[in-house]
Amino acid sequence: MEQSQRSITAPAAASPSPRGHQFHPARAAIIDLFNLYLGRSSRPKPDDTARELPNKTQKRVLALNRELPPPNEQFLLDFEQLHTQFPDQEQLRAVTESVLITLVVQCSNHAPRADFLLFALRSLCGIEYINWDSFLPSLLSSISTTELSVGQAGQAVPAVSSSRLAQNGMLPSSSTISNSSIFQSLNPTSPLQSVHDIRSPAPLGMEASPSVAMSPVKSSDISGNGPQSSARVNLLIRDSAMSSLRQLCCKIILTGLEFNLKPVTHADIFNHMLSWLVNWDQRQHGADESDGVKSWRPIKALTEWLHSCLDVIWLLVDENKCRVPFYELLRSGLQFIENIPDDEALFTLILEIHRRRDMMAMHMQMLDQHLHCPTFGTHRVLSPTIPTVSVEAVANLRYSPITYPSVLGEPLHGEDLANSIQRGSLDWERALRCIRHALRTTPSPDWWKRVLLVASCYRNPAHGPTPGAVFTSSMIYINCWQEWLVFSDIFYFLVKSGCIDFIDFVDKLVSRLIEGDQHIVRTNHVTWLFAQIIRVELVMNALNTDARKVETTRKVLSFHREDRSSDPNNPQSILLDYISSCQNLRIWSLNTTTRECLNSEQLQKGKQIDEWWRQASKGDRMLDYMNMDDKSTGMFWVVSYTMAQPASETVMNWLSSAGVTELLTGTNMQSNERLMVMREVSPLPMSLLSGLSMNLCLKLMFQMEDSLFAGQVVPNIAMVETYCRLLLIAPHSLFRSHFSILAWNHCRSQLLIYILCPSSHGYECACYNFNSTDLLVGKESCSFAFHVLMDCELPRYQSILSKPGVTLLVLEIVNYRLLPLYRYQGKSKALMYDVTKIVSTLKGKRGDHRVFRLAENLCMNLILSQRDFFSVKREGKGTTEFTETLNRVTIVTLAIIIKTRGIADADHMLYLQTMLEQILATSQHTWSKNTLSYFPPLLRDALIARIDKRGLAIKAWQQAETIVINQCTQLLSPPADPTYVMTYINHSFFEHRQYLCAGAWILMQGLLENINSGNLARVLREFSPEEVTANIYTMVDVILHHIHVELQHGHSLQDLLLKTCANLAFFIWTHELLPLDILLLALTDRDDDSHALRIVISLLDRQELQSRVKLFCANRMHPEHWMCSGLFKRLELSKALGNHLSWKDRKHRYSKMLLINASSSFRYRYAPDTAYVLDTGYPTFFDDIAARLIPVIPLIVYRLLENDAVDPADRVLAMYSPLLAYHPLRFTFVRDILAYFYGHLPAKLIVRILKVLDISKIPFSESFPQHISSPNPVICPPPEYFATLLLGLVNNVIPPLNTNSKYGSVGDASNNSGRNAHTKTSAASQSGPTNASEGQKAFYQIQDPGTHTQLVLETAVIELLSIPVAASQVVPSLVQIVVNIQPTLIQSSNGAPNCVGQGSVLPTSPSGGSTDSLGGSRSTPSVSGINPSNFVLRSGYTCQQLSCLLIQACGLLLAQLPPDFHVQLYAEASRIIKESWWLTDGKRSLGELDSAVGYALLDPTWAAQDNTSTAIGNIIALLHSFFSNLPQEWLEGTHAIIEHLRPITSVAMLRIAFRIMGPLLPRLANSHTLFNKTLSLLLNTMVDVFGRNSQTSTSVEASEIADLVDFLHHVVHYEGQGGPVQPNSKPKTEVLALCGRAAERLRPDLQHLLSHLKPAMNSSIYAATHPEFVQNPP
Repeated sequence: MEQSQRSITAPAAASPSPRGHQFHPARAAIIDLFNLYLGRSSRPKPDDTARELPNKTQKRVLALNRELPPPNEQFLLDFEQLHTQFPDQEQLRAVTESVLITLVVQCSNHAPRADFLLFALRSLCGIEYINWDSFLPSLLSSISTTELSVGQAGQAVPAVSSSRLAQNGMLPSSSTISNSSIFQSLNPTSPLQSVHDIRSPAPLGMEASPSVAMSPVKSSDISGNGPQSSARVNLLIRDSAMSSLRQLCCKIILTGLEFNLKPVTHADIFNHMLSWLVNWDQRQHGADESDGVKSWRPIKALTEWLHSCLDVIWLLVDENKCRVPFYELLRSGLQFIENIPDDEALFTLILEIHRRRDMMAMHMQMLDQHLHCPTFGTHRVLSPTIPTVSVEAVANLRYSPITYPSVLGEPLHGEDLANSIQRGSLDWERALRCIRHALRTTPSPDWWKRVLLVASCYRNPAHGPTPGAVFTSSMIYINCWQEWLVFSDIFYFLVKSGCIDFIDFVDKLVSRLIEGDQHIVRTNHVTWLFAQIIRVELVMNALNTDARKVETTRKVLSFHREDRSSDPNNPQSILLDYISSCQNLRIWSLNTTTRECLNSEQLQKGKQIDEWWRQASKGDRMLDYMNMDDKSTGMFWVVSYTMAQPASETVMNWLSSAGVTELLTGTNMQSNERLMVMREVSPLPMSLLSGLSMNLCLKLMFQMEDSLFAGQVVPNIAMVETYCRLLLIAPHSLFRSHFSILAWNHCRSQLLIYILCPSSHGYECACYNFNSTDLLVGKESCSFAFHVLMDCELPRYQSILSKPGVTLLVLEIVNYRLLPLYRYQGKSKALMYDVTKIVSTLKGKRGDHRVFRLAENLCMNLILSQRDFFSVKREGKGTTEFTETLNRVTIVTLAIIIKTRGIADADHMLYLQTMLEQILATSQHTWSKNTLSYFPPLLRDALIARIDKRGLAIKAWQQAETIVINQCTQLLSPPADPTYVMTYINHSFFEHRQYLCAGAWILMQGLLENINSGNLARVLREFSPEEVTANIYTMVDVILHHIHVELQHGHSLQDLLLKTCANLAFFIWTHELLPLDILLLALTDRDDDSHALRIVISLLDRQELQSRVKLFCANRMHPEHWMCSGLFKRLELSKALGNHLSWKDRKHRYSKMLLINASSSFRYRYAPDTAYVLDTGYPTFFDDIAARLIPVIPLIVYRLLENDAVDPADRVLAMYSPLLAYHPLRFTFVRDILAYFYGHLPAKLIVRILKVLDISKIPFSESFPQHISSPNPVICPPPEYFATLLLGLVNNVIPPLNTNSKYGSVGDASNNSGRNAHTKTSAASQSGPTNASEGQKAFYQIQDPGTHTQLVLETAVIELLSIPVAASQVVPSLVQIVVNIQPTLIQSSNGAPNCVGQGSVLPTSPSGGSTDSLGGSRSTPSVSGINPSNFVLRSGYTCQQLSCLLIQACGLLLAQLPPDFHVQLYAEASRIIKESWWLTDGKRSLGELDSAVGYALLDPTWAAQDNTSTAIGNIIALLHSFFSNLPQEWLEGTHAIIEHLRPITSVAMLRIAFRIMGPLLPRLANSHTLFNKTLSLLLNTMVDVFGRNSQTSTSVEASEIADLVDFLHHVVHYEGQGGPVQPNSKPKTEVLALCGRAAERLRPDLQHLLSHLKPAMNSSIYAATHPEFVQNPP
């Protein structure tokens, strides 16, 4: 037996010792000494091997005559005598440890020898001859090597490797555990032996292992065929040997733990013990292992070493010593082992781990967290964690995924959610709530792309898993079709994106029908839905090529219903009546196999469709789309499903039916120029477009794009408008990026698709021609190759700009029609980067003023439309490519975003400083003190130190003034030579050119005839756009400086201002030399000069501008352009844009501009014989000088209010409200300006701001107009008003808890018409408002803010910002409602059907069943002034459900308001908590307080079920709902709650503080500074109670807050990882230092429990194993 064991363990015996120890002269003597006491001969005699084996009798005789070893007591004397013979004691100690380790491995299976080794170790420890910190790690490493060798030999025992430890979530070991690859070269059957090998004497007989002897096995159990049976016996022997080895090791460790070991040693021991326990049953005996051998395992030996391991673990985590924090068990995964042995001791440990893990997890979870899911009430989707995504995944990643935090904060997304959460659980229901809510509220495709997975049947396995999903497609199928009419666009988008397995979906829908869900097929809407998607490629494959195509076809056809509507002429009724026929006709055309499934009657019915179409399109007659009756509309809808191509052709014929005409020659065009333009017709109405098939819409889109962007004739406005309406009618399915489409059409006729394959240039070319009717999916499939082409051969923006007319059209479409659509799609930032490239390309290009100014205006609108933090560079690096104007607008926009919405992510906060540097690197502007005073502190602090260089600019002007005036006199005097224009352009210096306009203004002196406007116009046109901008800014500075100089000379200010305005009118109105919008912005930005804003107001008051605005409004008809049905009127180019932007001179030849360095100054000259062609005289569609002012007017109003110019701001809003009605984002403007200036706006001005909106279409509360016009603004609105506001959010914004609340039956939908038909009554109207129209609106009706939920939520925000009472009154009113709403509802229900009855008195806080808490004096106060029964009926929920949802709604609403409201919330919340009677009642025992805290901190959802809600539970749930919707930047203010509660004087209050703030710490993991502040705050509260000098009335044991200690360990690791804790997570050194400083102020008993959260390597396992501390010890 010993020989067998020796052959197995020899490699392990040699491996742990350094090679020098093998040859140490003392090694042989030490081995001989141990062999003597172990009863083993030191050397075998040479003739022993040749001697014949004796018989049994001889064995017994020899055994009796063997020499007995000396008594154990003599060992220490012999060893001391031995070690005096060698001078190097440290070397001798190392050799001794090496020999001991070898002997432990060899003799562990021999009980007497093992006992002696334990005795020897204890003896050597007594003389301090064993260094446990080196011996134990070496021993464990040796055992790991032994198990690895055994595993390679017989696959009996799993090796304990570092990778396995990492997988189990354990601390990394400081000692290197040998990797399996090291031993691959060793042959386990022929182990290498050391020079001084330790051998047993020749076996006189095999000694039975004690463990084997304790588990006798019958011979029949191991009977078998020769070698196979022998191998099984050998495996059993090895298992027994390893069990004995582990048990002996544990005994040695238990001995070592009696001494003070280093933390790193404790970590090594803990790692190995956990690994042994986790892998206790992973002993692979081979594929042929039989049940008989399994039953032959040494059960007793296994139990013994398991118990020994548990003894070691309990000693390690013992709180008296705290060698290893108990938290390491919580994250070890031990409790999740699959095959738990039937052992009470291990089961006890696992139960304790579960108990403490659950208590710790409570502090990670927010109250009612299962109710927290996206509401789509805001554009922002907060993700609690930022999962790490691989580089491969990034290539295909669409958006960062939304995740749900699991128990300890780890993210669950995609299939993880479905696999980890039980169907029917709260988290599963939360996912379904979110999906149902999304299908009802139509969030943007941006959200869908975050949460959806591609269906498994459509995935490419080679690509691996797709990141970015929360819900699987199976969740989408469950109970979400009550209102599918509104979402046919979404359904088409989902199917086309491959997120729904069509065959599986049909199967599930049929099964729902079989189960009795008949309401989903009460009408033909399901058939209509399938008809919409039947031409999608994935659906066509399922019906045409799939093996189950016949079965699937039958199921699809089974949803047909013969149901006649009461109104047969209703367009929708006609469509539903014929839709089955359309479906049958389409399936008939797919293949012949499925034709037998078709309904012959429906096929015959198709002839009626053909007949109607022949009559409607008979001869030359054309459908009059503007005068179609309901029946014709319905039949045309039907035709769109059966004959899309002819229908598309008729629509295109209608749009071009008026013919073409030659564009009238303008004054600025050459006489030989010819532009052919389509004559105007009426665009197709939305009522007609809404019912067209998606297939027809796609065909129309492609044909219109060909005509718009690649045609030879300028399209009419009707075609452009119809094109835009199509995009708005189906924002999910039809959206496309127009700059990509523009580039595509530009090179479509000769597109080269680059296919990635080996070639000389890395690509191989192939030619492919596309026609205009290509499907969108076809274009998308080529998108990658197309972009390769754009990047390699045709620079993208250069190709766009090569056709300026088309570029102008696209810019106009996006700027004046599709801006809200891009924002809804989440593409506004990408569009901004695209437009910035155009701006960057053109700003230095001579003469391209029209395209540049339109692109700059669009970019300005895009910047102002941002509702979240954005980067100024797509790449994030380098200086901005913005113009000076855009840089200034960007800073203002950042101020508005940060102040009114906050910064959502920690990464954005870190990037802010870099972004400011990028902007300010190319901008010299400084902002006035008044402006900076309104900026948020984060931005103000970064800009306030900026040096104003205006004085230097004026000095530069004064130095150059003489030269400039001289040049201007030659250039601009009335008799000036026209040829001097080219002389000036070619020979003037740049530093003089920038003062051209300033010099011209000086020369005027009020006499406009002194200026040669023709020459000035010619020069300005030859300037680059950015040069013109620079001239405007310098002219403004010179004008303001000149006014101050003239005032010093005694001139009248009024006369100076009048003269200035007259001169400026010469520039912008008389000769239209400069862009008005840039001039107004330049003057507005100089608001620190008292005269600048007065000039702005004077210019806005001028009659010329008022006339232009009135003309614009008259020509544009209704602001809601999609409602306009008449002919659009096109203005002449010069009348629309003025001379400066409309000037054309196509045949004039100019030289290419060169920049020449001459005497350190730059000047321009032109190379000869270089032609330069300017813009063509392309007509306008929607562009106008007045329209360019739409983004400027709000900025002027902001600046006026910053300078307390309230009356001028009111007058500007009154004058330009008709123009602002065309502002595509006016709702956002109103909301943001009210939030930005909250507390500084008079009531009269607030009313004026609100009038910018179309009040009749905003769902304001019924009583809201009364409150904003109240003659006594001091009085706060009654509770009924605030409760109604919250109920509107519950009914419209918060995802419903069930499918029946608040929503009507889908069966009634058949009586509606149009794609956007609704059966649901607007919950906002249910809650009181009468101004808003009933029914949820389609996207095009609420483009700003974008969704119905956003509209309702932002309307509530506007109301609270507008009512003339302070936040200190509003917040307490809201808080009192949600804190006391449940008892109010229940007390007043009196047994209502949807409420659970209860007595009239509810306890404020249950206290363990104490009857004292039921006293009437301590009952929960109800909210007066509310009709609870009416509220419950209008919500559709029970009292309990409604009370919880009102809490969620209030938290969501408060999170959207400015920080002024947050401060009041923190104060009110802390007041309610501190005034709770059971916290202030000193007579209560600790037991009662603990019970009360436990009840009070229950989720309100659970407390509401038995009507035991508490004020504290409700207020904390409100805070958590508030936190979950709060941007990252504003979370720092949450510390005020705890500061109000301090000093904390009881454990009960300490638990409340942790319950409030604890769930925030995981979210702050990526914000290191804020995390440290929050953690420090919680540690300070702990010091208040458990500090060395705390004054708590009752002493509490530190063990009572073990869950808080565990939680602190977890969040420290969570922050160190920057997300969910991983096996290799490490705390950050700064956090350990912070915890260490706080621990020094704690009582010793609690300080002891936190001893590992210190940067001390001698006491903390985290510091001892931290790479930074190991390399650089503190």
